[in-house]
This record gives sequence, structure tokens and C-alpha cells, in this order.
Amino acid sequence: MRRGRSAGEGRERRRHPTGAARGRGGRPPWLYLAPALVVLGGLLVYPIYQLGLISFLEYTQAQVSGGQPTTFQGFGNYAVLLQDPEFWQVLLATVLFAAACVVSTLAVGCALAVLLTRVRAVPRLVLMLAALGAWATPAITGSTVWLFLFDPDFGPVNRVLGLGDHSWTYGRYSAFFLVLLEVVWCSFPFVMVTVYAGIRAVPSEVLEAAALDGASQWRTWRSVLAPMLRPILTVVTIQSVIWDFKVFTQIYVMTNGGGIARQNLVLNVYAYQKAFASSQYSLGSAIGVIMLLILLAITLVHLRLLRRQGEEL
Repeated sequence: MRRGRSAGEGRERRRHPTGAARGRGGRPPWLYLAPALVVLGGLLVYPIYQLGLISFLEYTQAQVSGGQPTTFQGFGNYAVLLQDPEFWQVLLATVLFAAACVVSTLAVGCALAVLLTRVRAVPRLVLMLAALGAWATPAITGSTVWLFLFDPDFGPVNRVLGLGDHSWTYGRYSAFFLVLLEVVWCSFPFVMVTVYAGIRAVPSEVLEAAALDGASQWRTWRSVLAPMLRPILTVVTIQSVIWDFKVFTQIYVMTNGGGIARQNLVLNVYAYQKAFASSQYSLGSAIGVIMLLILLAITLVHLRLLRRQGEEL
């Protein structure tokens, strides 16, 4: 009878985990999260609310100075954006640029993570310190350094490659490529450290079995490590997508605000120019809301993938 009662109580606790937690601690769990929720609400919810509110208004310099009254536009600002061909060009450029940055960052980070497992302790320490130094460098500092390295007059890269006074920021694709290099340089350490930690958690017997079967390094990664590291790879991929989709500092600094004839605009820089250079704050806010919705959709896909992987495990 005692065993049956214990089993029944265990089933009831599994059915009502919240009640069990409340019974043990005396307080519901959300009370412990309340301070953090209040801080996040003040730092995130209110600014997002203001962003959405301004996107539905006619809010330019005339309204800011009080010369004209603020009027409600509804979805008028969004209609203006969706009918503007430049918005679609910038959106496409942002998607392609972010995709190139994500693929390059994952390739470099994963390759160096595998390399860390193959080298000795001293080279591993040097590589880790160098990568963490790149990761800790502020974006504006790194962008300035990369501009100097590729400077047409004094940069060492043109001298080594024999390119003379070639300007990397003059052409659209060369400017995007230069920014991509800087973004990858400051982003790959996160991928490298995270994937390296995941590889170290893989049982050594699995890798030894793959080596005994004659699997190459690429085959071991593709058939053994990548499937086992799928949750980690999903996390770093989504994080990279979010970071690279909203790049601002590197583009703004290295292309001088969007490049010649606005050829290197991405959504973040485009929103800044609309809001502050053109004083069309409502259009800039609408662009911000669109970016927020896109990133929210990516985050929801991320959470769904993680939940599905958890169910499969």
C-alpha cells in the first residue's frame, strides 16, 4: 500500500509541477522573476511601444518643433515603404548580405573549432586569446582598423597584393566584401568557442570509432559531429542571423553612411537615414517595426526547431 501511494503521489506531482513547486517554496516561481520582468519591461516594452506608435503617426521635423499637429496615418507609412522600390532593394541587399555573413562566420568558426581540437595546448591558447581579442574589440574600432588596412594610399593590403591605389569602398560589391570581412572577424569567436565546447562534450569513443572506420576529417564532421552538435549549431546560426541582419556600425563607418549614391544601404542604416537625415521619424520607425517583425519570426522559428529537437531527443 505504501508503494502504491508513493507511485500515485509521484504521478500527481508530475501532473501538477507548478503546484508542487509552490508547495515546496511557498511562492509561485514567477514572483522570483518579477524584478527582472519589470526591468525588461522598462527597457524593452516601452521603447517598442513608442516605436510602433510613431510608425502610425505623421511625425516629421514639423511635428517635433510644434509647427504642425501630429496626425494619425494608420498603415499609411507602411504603404509608402512597401510602394518604394528603394525599400525592396535595401531589403534584398540586407538579406543577401546577412546570409553571406552568416555562412562565412559559421564556416570560419566551425573550422577553427575543429582546429582547436587538433593542436597542442600552447597554439590553442594563442588562438583562443587572439579570437577573444577580436571578439572584445568594439565595432567602431574594428571598422576603423580594417579601413586603414585596406586604405588605397597607406594600407598594407594593397601593397602586398600589388593593387596600387585601388579603393575597396568605391565599388558596391567590394565595399560589401570589405564589411563582410570585418563582420566575420568580430563574429567568428562566438561560433568557435561555442562549437569547440560542444565538440569537447562529444564522447571520445565516438571519434575514435570514426577514425578506426577510416573516416576523413570532413566525413567525421559531416556524419558524426554535425548531427550531434545540431542544437548548438542551431543556436549559433540563429544568433548570427539576428546579429548580421541588424548590422549598423560597420556599414555606417566603413562606407561613410551607406556608400556612394547609397549603394551599400542595409535596413538599419536606411532607417537611420530616413529618421535622422531626412527627419522622417515615422518612416524610420516603420522600418524598425518591419525589422522587429522579421527578427521575431526568425526567433519563433528558432524556438520551434529547438522544441522539435527536444521532442526527438
